[in-house]
Amino acid sequence: MHDATPLIATIVGGLVLAFIFGAIAHRLRLPVLAGYLVAGVVAGPFTPGWVADAHIAQELADLGVILLMFGVGLHFSLKDLLSVKAISVPGAAVQMGVATGLGMLLGWLLDWPLAQGFVFGLALSVASTVVLLRAMEERRLLDSDRGRIAVGWLIVEDLAMVLALVLLPAIGGFLGTEKGGAATDVGALLETVAWTIGKVIVFVALMLIVGKRVIPWTLQAVSASGSRELFRLAVLAIALGIAFGAAHLFDVSFELGAFFAGMMMGESKLSQRAAEETLPLRDAFAVLFFVSIGMLFNPGILLEHPWIVLAACLIIIVGKSVAAFAIVRAFGRPAKTALTIATSLAQIGEFSFILAGLGVSLGLLSEEARDVLLAAAIVSILVNPLLFVVLDRWIAKHDSDAPEDHPDAIAGHTVLVGFGRVGRRVFAELHAAGTRTLVIETDEDAVRELRRQDTAEIVIGNAAAAPVLAEANLAGARALIVAVPDPFEGGQIVRAARALRPDLPIVARAHSVECVAHLDGLGASDVIYGEQELAHSMFEAAQPRRTSPAH
Repeated sequence: MHDATPLIATIVGGLVLAFIFGAIAHRLRLPVLAGYLVAGVVAGPFTPGWVADAHIAQELADLGVILLMFGVGLHFSLKDLLSVKAISVPGAAVQMGVATGLGMLLGWLLDWPLAQGFVFGLALSVASTVVLLRAMEERRLLDSDRGRIAVGWLIVEDLAMVLALVLLPAIGGFLGTEKGGAATDVGALLETVAWTIGKVIVFVALMLIVGKRVIPWTLQAVSASGSRELFRLAVLAIALGIAFGAAHLFDVSFELGAFFAGMMMGESKLSQRAAEETLPLRDAFAVLFFVSIGMLFNPGILLEHPWIVLAACLIIIVGKSVAAFAIVRAFGRPAKTALTIATSLAQIGEFSFILAGLGVSLGLLSEEARDVLLAAAIVSILVNPLLFVVLDRWIAKHDSDAPEDHPDAIAGHTVLVGFGRVGRRVFAELHAAGTRTLVIETDEDAVRELRRQDTAEIVIGNAAAAPVLAEANLAGARALIVAVPDPFEGGQIVRAARALRPDLPIVARAHSVECVAHLDGLGASDVIYGEQELAHSMFEAAQPRRTSPAH
């Protein structure tokens, strides 16, 4: 690749390699994240061949995190955030304390300096935004109680890490490093803490007072212009501009700034359209995030210090998870919620790398410890999707939180997957026709609504999983309606259902001609193409009304 175009080379090379290895991973029934990480290793400096620009890759990855957190903020209101503060704030604080303590214990056993053990443990304590949110989005849990707790937990960790990054040079002086420690007295340290917290408070207040009014107004004004391009540009400008401004003016992380930008934009009626406009960019840059992680990985550390890497992985996957599970259960939440939060946090990512890099530059962390940290991060990110698969199966088989949702001997029914905007209308039609209906849904708010109506059987879980379809007694159903909007998720459900019932009538929805072909190829009996149906209805409505002939 041409040396004069490192930005283009990094984007093209990263996406092409990610596609190749992601497709291979999917073919081998492995998480596609594994393919993205391998692509990063191939493009990194520790393997032969072409080497991507690591600095540019990291900046592209930062864009992905910004857009992802912006998207989460669009669906997350201040009310949602405050509703989980009682568990997210103390939960995140205690879990981070446990993980940091375990890291320091490992450092003590390895005769590391106190400062190194502290920074190492702190880096192990914070979960990756991208990994957690992708897992939640795949299961459509972001709008559920579990999703809100996880995101609230993530925000608290984010705020804690913002404070840690600012204070680390001062803390280094207390811990006895040579490079750290511009502020070594308690008064200066407290002043730094107060100044940092003050800037965060000013930023949040500015967003709640000014942003809450200005951002929705701007979006409405641009939408009134009728230009879709200008609307898309406005959404991106607001998301990236606020994230950048928050970082440079208030020392708040890009992620937190983007989250608040999305949350304030969520006050607008156009928030759904804004989410749709940014989705392609969010997905593309999220892929580059995983590629950038792979580029940092030195495979040689697995041969040089395998037991240290294993110990770090156990702290991340077992120690953090056990702590999170115990905390959530202590707050009286069901086992399903506790296991979901524990699994979500059983990995580390972007903030860990930032902290490790700062630690090395300050002399608080050795390069060897940093490499161990990176290796443990890679392993935890690879293992996390597998943990979620196990969790999904456990929930499908042992969902004791809602025993009434397990239908007994239901037959001759219609199975409806998805209770969103379209699913609700389909369900209303089925109910009006007197059709016995079973709904498969993962969103807890939708499940609560169905329970209040008490007009349908409910199965909670991922409809693409065979145990969930078996629980819905697909063998005795008369039809399956797949009302989820994502064509790939819908395709997985259609394929799984067709494997169980070759003769079952399956109706799915599509947004394009390509989606129609995709769902047809996977076994759907009928695919409803929204635009085609709309065009037909408009044509029929525009035809002259026929009048009965006079007698």
